Amino acid sequence: MADSPWLDRVAWPWASRTLETPEGALRYVDEGEGAPVVLVHGTPTWSFEWRHVVAGLRDVRRVVALDHLGFGLSDRPPGASYTPEAHAARFRTFMDTLFPDGPLSLVVHDFGGPIALDWALDHSDRIAHLVVVNTWMWPFDDDRVMRRRAALVSGAVGRVLYRRLNVSQRLIMPSAYGNKRALTRQIHRQYLSVFADADSRELVLFALAKSLVGSSAFYSALWDRRGRLRAVPMTLVWGVKDSAFGVSALDRWTRTFPHARVVRFEGSGHWPHEEEPQHFVETLRAGLGVIVNPYAAIGS
Repeated sequence: MADSPWLDRVAWPWASRTLETPEGALRYVDEGEGAPVVLVHGTPTWSFEWRHVVAGLRDVRRVVALDHLGFGLSDRPPGASYTPEAHAARFRTFMDTLFPDGPLSLVVHDFGGPIALDWALDHSDRIAHLVVVNTWMWPFDDDRVMRRRAALVSGAVGRVLYRRLNVSQRLIMPSAYGNKRALTRQIHRQYLSVFADADSRELVLFALAKSLVGSSAFYSALWDRRGRLRAVPMTLVWGVKDSAFGVSALDRWTRTFPHARVVRFEGSGHWPHEEEPQHFVETLRAGLGVIVNPYAAIGS
């Protein structure tokens, strides 16, 4: 998918690089020089969601953003596994290959949280700064609302909704924006085009929907190791109008990591980096110890 005709080369001008894995090729961008910052996306998006961050940090940092297998410009082999456990294993390969040693900063969002934090929890001594954006790393056993939602989307009805209606991109995604105007038709097309057919939506997107319940043991294993992050510099960036992970999830993070700096985006939902990109970039630059310069020329 690296040469996809739908790709907006104005909004995403960077060349893709490739890491071959036994299951397929992972595509990523690697821009700038300096201390590394790794950006990890969730579902149903791809690294395009980080375009403002890449543009806003590449002058002072080496910025790397990958597409998980099946997402964005990466390969989508039909025989591969698309569970969070499988994505986490491939992320380990990615990190061990590109960053075998030395400190780095990690920015995680949505499913990118559990996928990347599996690596981070085992390499906490190498994390210079962890930025957590509207995500989680625990099972939903004690969350009645999330259990009910997970049960709905992970069953037979959910499969039909994902296959036929593309419910995650056409309904769930827009509803999770606090600033609805930020999801323009042009931007939405960059996500919709990746999953234009029903088979791809079932293979990749529905696999993660099912994992909200089916991967509870994986999430529990992350949560059991949470103490390893208590000495890691951390910023919690939260869009408080998120209909998926609201302030109750943020409260859990703050109770667990009281040392973390908290930045609330009151007007944003699930994608504060899409909804308030200038504020988000300035927040990152400040958290990473970069002198904050005006970044007023952020486009779509």
